[in-house]
Amino acid sequence: MTPRLKAGLYVKALIRRAEVAGASVYVARRGAEDAGALLLKLARPDRSCTVLSQARRGEGELVWIKPLGDTSDEAAATMFFEKQIRYDPDIWIVEIEDREGRAFVDETIV
Repeated sequence: MTPRLKAGLYVKALIRRAEVAGASVYVARRGAEDAGALLLKLARPDRSCTVLSQARRGEGELVWIKPLGDTSDEAAATMFFEKQIRYDPDIWIVEIEDREGRAFVDETIV
């Protein structure tokens, strides 16, 4: 199994990577520092967004999935986040505002 990076450290690295590339990044919800799951909201200027959620493939490989499809609106994303928080109160939510819609993650987005 692949070693896991602590959630807080992963988020800090993600923020740094996005800011260096000129994107704006906000931690909308701070989760458990050691092992909280992570959700990303990729916001675009037209107020649409893409939500990404971490998942593991069969061999333990980390990937990102789009639980709401390629494009969603703010209301649908908010409802999804509220549902996930009820299920997992340790979850992190990070919002990235980038004109190009980049996620700034190295893992595969499926």
